[in-house]
Amino acid sequence: MNIENKIATRQSYGEALTDLGEKNSNIVVLDADLSNATKTNIFAKKYPNRFINVGIAEQNMMGIAAGLATYGKIPYVSTFAVFAAGRAYDQIRNSICYPNLNVKICATHAGVTVGEDGATHQMLEDLSLMRTLPNMTVISPSDDTQTKWVIEEISKIKSPVYVRLARPATPVIYEKNQKFEIGKGIQHGTGTDATIFATGVTVAEALKAQEELEKQGVHVRVVDMFSIKPIDKEIIVKCAKETKKIITVEDHSIIGGLGSSVCEVLSEEYPVKVERMGIKDAFGKSGKAEELLSYFKIDKNAIIETLLS
Repeated sequence: MNIENKIATRQSYGEALTDLGEKNSNIVVLDADLSNATKTNIFAKKYPNRFINVGIAEQNMMGIAAGLATYGKIPYVSTFAVFAAGRAYDQIRNSICYPNLNVKICATHAGVTVGEDGATHQMLEDLSLMRTLPNMTVISPSDDTQTKWVIEEISKIKSPVYVRLARPATPVIYEKNQKFEIGKGIQHGTGTDATIFATGVTVAEALKAQEELEKQGVHVRVVDMFSIKPIDKEIIVKCAKETKKIITVEDHSIIGGLGSSVCEVLSEEYPVKVERMGIKDAFGKSGKAEELLSYFKIDKNAIIETLLS
């Protein structure tokens, strides 16, 4: 992991989307008047005839995307996560997932790392909402490389997909052109003292904690659970059997997100205690991203403290 080389996954999304548009003429992009922030403006500049700004009308945007999908197009729709998963939930459920249409919902500015925009814009429930929907695949990439792979890979899946993206620049973890597999977690290290299951922006925090813990003689493994649904049951059970402690960490509510997903698997397959780190049944607050990661105890230091306690 290169801590100094940081790229926001929303920027990676805009770049990947533009590359994909060159390869596939059926790709169309819709945005709800936030293209500068979601970075779909990169696609819009190159392919203006395949870009639709619907204005501040997120529910309508989902309906338009559903209609385009019935004509063989592959719509990528973007807005902030709080508006995509929250305001447009009914349309996603009934107009996209129920008929199992080929729509890709790429929501940016998720979690408390939205920062100064505060609680109203910090979506902490989207993984929970989206993973409970039948036919929906849910992805939460952790860095630039993984995001770019995801954006192209989901174009091959002929069903709804929800991709969760972040606002701030985060460390690049993976080498360029590295391949991944939806439904499979990525294990970093083989430590047996504990396993840290992380997703999205918290993967980098977990890897930083892993490095510090090694210096203290505590050997942990980190598993990047970028695929929330389908989830990698095999690696969850394997790590539970091989390590002494299990924690999950996410920039999301501990209710219904990664922590709940891991607990659901283990309760059925291999019951063990799990410590869930995330937003504990609360709304967010206004502040800088790094301050909020610390405040809500989902940063490197909090992970280290939890594992040493």
